[in-house]
Amino acid sequence: MYAIVDCNNFYASCERVFNPNLRNTPIVILSNNDGCIIARSNEAKSLGIDMGSPFYQAKDILEQHGVAVFSSNYNLYGDMSRRVMRMLYDFCPDGFTQYSIDEAFLNLAGMGTPEDLHLPCIQLAKDIEQGTGIPVTIGIAPTKTLAKMASKFGKKHKGYQGCCMIDTEEKRQKALQLFPVEDVWGIGWRHKAKLEYYGIKTAWDFTQKSEAWVRKLMHVPGLRTWKELRGIDCIDIEELPHKKSIMTSRSFQGEGLSQLADVEEAVANFAASCVRKLREQHTCCSALTVFAHTSRFRTDLPSSYLYRNVTLQVPTNDLQEIVSTAVKALRAEWPNHQYYYKKAGVMVWDICRDDAIQTALFDPIDRSKQAALAKAIDEINRKNGHNMVRVAVQGYRKNWHLKNEYISRQFTTNINQIIKVKTD
Repeated sequence: MYAIVDCNNFYASCERVFNPNLRNTPIVILSNNDGCIIARSNEAKSLGIDMGSPFYQAKDILEQHGVAVFSSNYNLYGDMSRRVMRMLYDFCPDGFTQYSIDEAFLNLAGMGTPEDLHLPCIQLAKDIEQGTGIPVTIGIAPTKTLAKMASKFGKKHKGYQGCCMIDTEEKRQKALQLFPVEDVWGIGWRHKAKLEYYGIKTAWDFTQKSEAWVRKLMHVPGLRTWKELRGIDCIDIEELPHKKSIMTSRSFQGEGLSQLADVEEAVANFAASCVRKLREQHTCCSALTVFAHTSRFRTDLPSSYLYRNVTLQVPTNDLQEIVSTAVKALRAEWPNHQYYYKKAGVMVWDICRDDAIQTALFDPIDRSKQAALAKAIDEINRKNGHNMVRVAVQGYRKNWHLKNEYISRQFTTNINQIIKVKTD
């Protein structure tokens, strides 16, 4: 049996942990630079506020209904995620796999029969909410796809007490008949029109098609989903396709940045973000691109576009190597004249798995020492918070920081912003 543990409305829940007055208030979270709505509480969803809506277009309805608005506070969200994941790891250390910032899979093999697992998992959901303040829903089933389905039923119906289990053939069939096919993990809206053309509206309809038909229409990924819905475990989280490229870029406030030191610090942090994502999906990159450009809307200012590709001798996901390479690339392209750069970014590409690396005979880097240091840094950051150990060029000035007019405090990662308790 597998369990998927999903934090409910995670970003909004993080904001509520330290501000209980928001418990029944609709909440939306904004993207970088306060551009679009990227997360909503259930109350905000019920108001018809769409995911991805530009903030400026939604301002009127947000003000009309007293919706609490927050800029993305990734330091807070990352630390709260770490606390939840630590409790899940303690519950099932051998079967724990983090899938995203707010989701994790647990392989419950060897932990008892389904009847033995149900009550402990209900208690686990209660313990996580009590220990972190984050409500979670647990879905349990023989396959990961069915577990994701169970989790959605668990969120919809409070009677499950935070844990829904599909452990019999009768429950599986009933769940499939009630579940829209476009909501199935691995299918989504991309295949909805195609499946509806063939009269397929529910997950049950999909499972009634033949294996050959599914393979022809949706190829191997669709066939795996079809088998999982029929109770055959065939999706390995570690084998899910990794991203072919990863990019981190940001726009800067005001006119932009004109000093090399400021853009360097931004690029170093963007590169570090790419490294973190590489390491999370257990991959390495063989090339990276650094770019920066002025605003195309400011015709009153001189324009400039910096762009440089770098090919790495050996695929890597080492923090120091990638950050230093990105900064050197920026310095190589930096002009002699002053420009105001409005946006910059780093993209890593030509990605491969970290267990399939072609080494170089004359590689000047001691990869074993590099890997040991990287592992130590990861462990320190895992225990003490994201970016606790960083490369010096990442700095702390943050003259390049994003627009975040509605950001909450970093309650758990900044000693100067912790909650202060007043006593009479």
